[in-house]
Amino acid sequence: MSPTEMALGQAYFWICATLALTGAIITVSAKNPIRGAMGLLLMILTIAGLFLALHAQFLAAIQLIVYAGAIVVLFLFVIMLLGPSSTSPHDGRGRLPRYVGAGLFAGAGVAAMSLIVRNAPQAPKLVAGVGNDFGSVDAFGRILFSHGLVPFELSSALLMVAIIGAVAVARGRHKDDPKTPASPTSEGHE
Repeated sequence: MSPTEMALGQAYFWICATLALTGAIITVSAKNPIRGAMGLLLMILTIAGLFLALHAQFLAAIQLIVYAGAIVVLFLFVIMLLGPSSTSPHDGRGRLPRYVGAGLFAGAGVAAMSLIVRNAPQAPKLVAGVGNDFGSVDAFGRILFSHGLVPFELSSALLMVAIIGAVAVARGRHKDDPKTPASPTSEGHE
């Protein structure tokens, strides 16, 4: 690999990493939910770009199809359904646990990054063991259905529980529910 190719590869990585961090910060800090969803879309697109840099074309395509094509669109539908100007009520309770959780999460991220940097000299040994089919559909499927079968099935069960919970919450109360007063129009027509 020539020095020019190395410099271009590093520049591509840093541009994608900077854009991914920018998208993540916009997602978390945006007061407008549509801007937050657009920040999430920026992050998802740049992570797909990082997958392409790693020659993992299948993961990049799945990243674009599933996350950018389905999840972000679903978020935008929900935002539009609720109204882009809808805000959650300001709740001061639980502020301390949120800050403690954010601090612990940031500390774990810094610790993970320090481990990665500390073990960086061993990285060429890890990359040398990667085969020519790295990132292909065949290699991904082989790993997914051999070593990753249990986590894959657990994640599908978790998604099913989340969908059932979302339907149960969105269903709302019926007129037969004793806590809901009957509407004036339904009283005389029964």
